[in-house]
Amino acid sequence: MATLLVSLGRTSLHANNSVISNIVAAINKNNSDSIYADLVYVDRLNPKKTIRTWRSGEYKHNLFLKGWMPPHPTFFVKKWVYEKYGKYNTSLKSAADYEFMLRVLHKHGISTSYFPETITKMRTGGESNASLNNRLRANSEDRKAWKLNGLKPNLFTLIRKPLSKIKQFF
Repeated sequence: MATLLVSLGRTSLHANNSVISNIVAAINKNNSDSIYADLVYVDRLNPKKTIRTWRSGEYKHNLFLKGWMPPHPTFFVKKWVYEKYGKYNTSLKSAADYEFMLRVLHKHGISTSYFPETITKMRTGGESNASLNNRLRANSEDRKAWKLNGLKPNLFTLIRKPLSKIKQFF
């Protein structure tokens, strides 16, 4: 059985009671180092009301250069990944998850697989999207994540990241 670190914040809910067992089975079946899935944003006060759906799609190397990232509450890795590449960089306030995924998937190329099911319901109103100032600060931290890893984004990478989320509203 894969050793996973499970971390769901107070704004996230499992979509069903078999999420963890399904993820463990899928990561073992695919023999991958990590796995991610789909997510739905739900109303902060009414978690039965869907606001938008985030369908991740299959990962291909260099998608981070196009602004892609998996939804962080659906991302699971084997324990050895943390031991080898480190944990979340908590000096980043709103981009620690982005920096970690950028580091392990894009920079170090750990294997990953896509689990095409909604496994997480996340309440709206997260810190990075609470205001335009917070979104600008998050974009600045995204830029810092690339620099911390000695990586260089494309000219439009950090513009494409927030723009790529627009289709989730339709």
